[in-house]
Amino acid sequence: MNVTEAVHSRRSIRQFLDKPVDRATLEQVLETAQRSPSGGNTQPWNAIVVGGDALKEITAKIKDKAKAAPMGENMEYAIYPEDLEGRYEEQRRAVGRDMFDSIGLARDDSAGRVAQMARNWDSFGAPVQLFTYTRKYMGPPQWSDMGMWLQTVMLLLREAGLDSCPQEIWAMYGSYMRELLGIDDDHIFFCGMAIGHRDPDAPINKFDVPRVPIREAIEFRGL
Repeated sequence: MNVTEAVHSRRSIRQFLDKPVDRATLEQVLETAQRSPSGGNTQPWNAIVVGGDALKEITAKIKDKAKAAPMGENMEYAIYPEDLEGRYEEQRRAVGRDMFDSIGLARDDSAGRVAQMARNWDSFGAPVQLFTYTRKYMGPPQWSDMGMWLQTVMLLLREAGLDSCPQEIWAMYGSYMRELLGIDDDHIFFCGMAIGHRDPDAPINKFDVPRVPIREAIEFRGL
């Protein structure tokens, strides 16, 4: 698989197969991903890879927390800007509609939609979670570096025949996630990322997720 194939085949998977992930493969992916760029070579990313009983324990505790505080608690950053508008908000809403439509959830089926969103806490059936965090004093450039690292990890996972789903939803309980993971107060929790093997037959893994044409996002000058 070349880079172009990895980019085109990567998508956020929301239904994984009940199939284990080899630790040696993960170690190789993460070792290679250390080559990701970062400003001044700061390499601001940190992560904890969790599976097995340890993941089951976190899953159970975060489910209890979500029942007690369904709108989140002690979030350490805003997942979306309050004033998100224009095509950005339209794209966010459109992908949600298409996702629910792909599994036949009606627009007025609030309970069904809540149940589907709750599957995030089960990592959509994936056997591994990668939880990412950084120092609190890091700024937007270093958060961008974390994003570049995560993208590198996701593309290398595709090369290795694996799939992923980055999940900022875990940040709804940011400080609690740090508590569960044993991360001190000098750091800030960023996101989770489910890792496993996609279910190729699941409709939720096959609906179209369009991208805007480059003319709407990119301008060429002097070329």
